[in-house]
Amino acid sequence: MTDPAVERDAAEEASAFSHPPVAPDATAPYGPHPDQVVDFYAPRDGGERAPLVVVLHGGAWRAPYDREHITPLAGFLARQGFAVANVEYRRGSSVPHQGGSGPVAGRWPETFDDVAAAMDALPGLAAAALPGADVRRTVVTGHSAGGQLALWAAARHVLPAGSPWRLAEPPPLRGVVALAPIADFRLSEELAVCGGACAQLLGGQDRFEERLRYADPAALLPTGIATTVVHGREDIVVPCRVAESYVAAAAKAGETVGLTVLDGVGHFPLIDPAADACAVVSEEIAQLAW
Repeated sequence: MTDPAVERDAAEEASAFSHPPVAPDATAPYGPHPDQVVDFYAPRDGGERAPLVVVLHGGAWRAPYDREHITPLAGFLARQGFAVANVEYRRGSSVPHQGGSGPVAGRWPETFDDVAAAMDALPGLAAAALPGADVRRTVVTGHSAGGQLALWAAARHVLPAGSPWRLAEPPPLRGVVALAPIADFRLSEELAVCGGACAQLLGGQDRFEERLRYADPAALLPTGIATTVVHGREDIVVPCRVAESYVAAAAKAGETVGLTVLDGVGHFPLIDPAADACAVVSEEIAQLAW
């Protein structure tokens, strides 16, 4: 007997991945590695001084999932009048470590090196690639593992002292819209989200506790930056409990984080231009950007 939740998830994933890739208007490197690139999409309405939306793709920080799968979302946001920067970054190997049981999620420290470097380089890169982009109105969004990276990018000023990624001041962002983010690493590990990807990202269980405070969004609060989480109530990939736990951690730290829970929605409609949930994502971004 099939599980209706699994069937729905598979159908939603198939729909989200059915769209052809959307080619960017420009691509620029932010480092020497082939994965250290940003694709830029100009606003399709021809408007001037459009807010810049930085997109960080998901895929459990694993190599098989690159930025191509989220280009339909990037194209959709460009059609809504945003300038868009779709960031690539180094991810884990497709081959497990010796003795491992699955693809390795992320690279420590390279995944974080890349997101930090890309965010630092983006104002200059966007000014050259998208002259109409208003980098003073930058919103960061990301889906799933990319949602974690979006929250992390907005929290670099609260990283522990001595962290190579720490900023002296809050990053100049209008806000963050995190889509089904892996936002609480402890709970995600308890729930075996993405097959233990959080521990893999941090270098394995033996490094998990040591590195948690450098990477876990739930440990990097408050940020003082406007943040909204959008999550599907029926998500079985990253359960909604993870978002609720992050929002509760923010409240405990004295910060209000918005949470929009979409009934009847799973993990993938948030990045599917054919789904109503994607329109909600655009609206949440617009509320922060305009």
